[in-house]
Amino acid sequence: MEEQQSPPGTARRGPPRRRKGPPPLLRRWVRGPDGGDGPAGAPWRSTVALTLIVLAGSHVAGRSQAARAPVDAFALVLLLAGCAVLLIRRRHPVVAVFGASSAVMVYLGAGYPYGPVFLPVAVGCFSAVIAGYRRQAWCAVAMLWLGHLLVAHWLYRWLPPSGDSAAPWSQEVAVAAWAVAVVAIAELVRVRREQWAKERAGRAAAARRRADQERLRIARELHDVLAHSISVINVQAGVGLALLDSDPDQARTALTTIKSASKEALGEVRQVLENLRTPGEAPRSPAPGLDRLPELVEQAASAGLTVETTTGGRRPALPPGTDLAAFRIVQEALTNVVRHSAARRARVAIGWEPGALVLCVDDDGPPSGGEAGGSGNGLIGMRERAAALGGSIEAGPLPSGGFRVTARLPLAGHSEETS
Repeated sequence: MEEQQSPPGTARRGPPRRRKGPPPLLRRWVRGPDGGDGPAGAPWRSTVALTLIVLAGSHVAGRSQAARAPVDAFALVLLLAGCAVLLIRRRHPVVAVFGASSAVMVYLGAGYPYGPVFLPVAVGCFSAVIAGYRRQAWCAVAMLWLGHLLVAHWLYRWLPPSGDSAAPWSQEVAVAAWAVAVVAIAELVRVRREQWAKERAGRAAAARRRADQERLRIARELHDVLAHSISVINVQAGVGLALLDSDPDQARTALTTIKSASKEALGEVRQVLENLRTPGEAPRSPAPGLDRLPELVEQAASAGLTVETTTGGRRPALPPGTDLAAFRIVQEALTNVVRHSAARRARVAIGWEPGALVLCVDDDGPPSGGEAGGSGNGLIGMRERAAALGGSIEAGPLPSGGFRVTARLPLAGHSEETS
């Protein structure tokens, strides 16, 4: 089947984002015709346009400067050479700027009229500076200025046109000012171009960080949902297989628990996937919180674990992020007890301290085969959840042989409600 492409502009939702950076015309010069930074093909259009301007301007200047040599075939060759070398300014900017400067220096040494002949040097200088060849561009412009200085004040006696006199020093000041202005503008464009490059790199890095954080968040959600539900299913499946022949009623109860746990896991996984498909939209069902703690206790009881819950202090109004993190931490801690501990009794204590929510989950132990408290990504995920809210997790074995997980989540700035 052929893929149907949507019309341009319909793929993204919301108002179009304003593209940061230089205006389109300046972007074409600074970043290349395609908006990129790398070298593109030969700039034929701009070079042809510049050549026409230089040729026409030189003919007009020759009519008003009768004391200079007329523009002949050799002058046209020099003008064309100074402009044609700019075709390689993107790939070989140093050759371009020195070639343009050399052609202009020979042109002035031959006594031809002043005019837009300096434009190829300015364009070549811009290209070299922007490409990073600053010293080479400065040397090319300085070479042209020194060559003009020698021709205008010393070599003019032996060079055409005949009967020429030394140029006034005010003219040299104007030429020097022109050279400084060209270099200064080129440096300004280079600095601004580097700033645009840094801004683009910063935005790309920020986008990658946001993508990494979102991927970690989704991985934590899926791990917590699947690890807890599959642990319950695994335990109940073992019970059902063991009692299938001797106690069918108890086996039926285990299968019912498996069905309930798998249905709940599928619902939560579906919610995570819906958030992935429709980013930015509000979730259709509320995120789980501590109000669903009785469900965790019931699921743990179906897996053979008795859970005692205690609450102390004044309960604040929890924000959704903190409520979800607290629920997932308790869920993961109970899952680790079911999977990695031989204890049949666990305790969940919820403490409401001033400015902090304290969760404590422990068991009597001892560990069943593997490492107590779990050795996979569960503890890492709990620590990441707490750290994202500015809290902390302490986990470790108890002297009695059990395991304890203590989480402290800050609640600064939230109003309190009586529990």
